[in-house]
Amino acid sequence: MGLDKVNKQIQKLKIESRQQEQYFQTLLEHVATGIMTFDARGFVLHANSAAKKMLGVEILTHLNQLEKVNLNLFQSIRNIQPFEQKLVSVATEQGTIQLSLKSASFKAKEKDLMLLSVQDIQNELDEKELDSWMKLIRVLMHEIMNSIAPITSLSESMCKFFTVNGRPALPEEVNEATIQTTLRGLNVIREQGNGLMLFVESYRKLTRLPKPDKKTFRLDNLVNRIKILYSSLENSEKVKLTVAVTPSEMELIADENQISQVLINLVKNALQANEKNPDGKIQIAAGFNSDHRAEIRVIDSGPGIPDAILEQIFVPFFTTRENGSGIGLSLSRQIMRLHGGSLQVRSIPGKETTFSMIF
Repeated sequence: MGLDKVNKQIQKLKIESRQQEQYFQTLLEHVATGIMTFDARGFVLHANSAAKKMLGVEILTHLNQLEKVNLNLFQSIRNIQPFEQKLVSVATEQGTIQLSLKSASFKAKEKDLMLLSVQDIQNELDEKELDSWMKLIRVLMHEIMNSIAPITSLSESMCKFFTVNGRPALPEEVNEATIQTTLRGLNVIREQGNGLMLFVESYRKLTRLPKPDKKTFRLDNLVNRIKILYSSLENSEKVKLTVAVTPSEMELIADENQISQVLINLVKNALQANEKNPDGKIQIAAGFNSDHRAEIRVIDSGPGIPDAILEQIFVPFFTTRENGSGIGLSLSRQIMRLHGGSLQVRSIPGKETTFSMIF
């Protein structure tokens, strides 16, 4: 009787286990995110319907099948590292889509496996691009109108100086004061025109960034150089800068000059944010984040950035400073994107602002 009870209990556990497995299988089949697992040899243990649809296959048993679908996609998945994130462009019959790939490693039955999630983020990117264009157009219109309005106004005024009763003024009708006023107006027009040309040149620089020349270098050497450069900046003696790299021998594969440019820009912004803070502090902290990705953070104890403008600070030419160009942060984010990374910001008004360079 006792043995029969044990057998029934085992049968019950088996049924519950199958039901639970079926539940998770059904759940995986109905999520919009593509989910697949594969081993070190490329054999696919499981791929849900969403994954197969996005990858363009009806049946998926081995990663090599993807080579015929899209070589770039195949190589991206085959070479993806644990906890890595990639963005891959894939051409389909309906057009090009952008797939976001995220990976994680785990063990099952003593086997090393890779879990991969696949998301089609094309619509989100299209919406983001449209939103970015609208913000950029608003800023461009604002900057150009600010330059053109005084030029138009001065031109109209000077035309009146040299018009009498609707006809061009005669030489004897123009006095010395009119000539002097006109010269001053022409100088202002010239300055506004030069400013507009500089503005256009700034935009040209933003759109013609060179491809990163990636090499391996130690991060502690870079941040120590930034610390030396910092001491030469105006008002730097009023705001303390500290640096920390963990582990100390941490290396990065990137364009050192471009990354240095981003870091210097972030440190300068942090210094300016602490202009009115007598106890201002800036920290550069480098290490690996929870996703095992290299990250450099620049933290300042300034007044913070209001939520209303937090998303606009990366828009080209957007600035809250009187003499700011609005180029630095957009250029920095562009450099990080060229490195396959991102530049993110988090701000707590009245406490601190953190810019994170994630590789």
